[in-house]
Amino acid sequence: MFKIRNFNPKDADRCEQILLLNDQLPCPEIDGKEAMKRVYKRQGRYFLVAEENGFVIGLTRGTYDGSRALLWELSVDPNYQSKGVGKGLMKELLTKFKEDGAPTVSVTSLEKSREYYVKHGFEELPIKFMLANIDKVMKKL
Repeated sequence: MFKIRNFNPKDADRCEQILLLNDQLPCPEIDGKEAMKRVYKRQGRYFLVAEENGFVIGLTRGTYDGSRALLWELSVDPNYQSKGVGKGLMKELLTKFKEDGAPTVSVTSLEKSREYYVKHGFEELPIKFMLANIDKVMKKL
């Protein structure tokens, strides 16, 4: 049986490995192990891992700013998928959002994960998520 706990920086290498196993690391500067360590230091964040016998098998990250709750990432080692780990992580994160007063939750998702979220009650919105290097944008301002 797995347990869910808060992320610790020592989990970063294993968490990055899980993202790589699931082809969920297109931007290491945003989601890689160094970024994970930065997230850990910030306020307003939730970073949870699932572990079994001391071995990290999944992770989720989310933020709530008083207006929007956002599930940024959910990833489970392929060897542990379809065993309730993802559901457990999502439920724990949503519980924290609800305790903070969040009425809704949004998710960022790769296309291949879309059906997973739809199956759990998420609906697509007519928005586009965009990304830019900060220095590049500032040069254009």
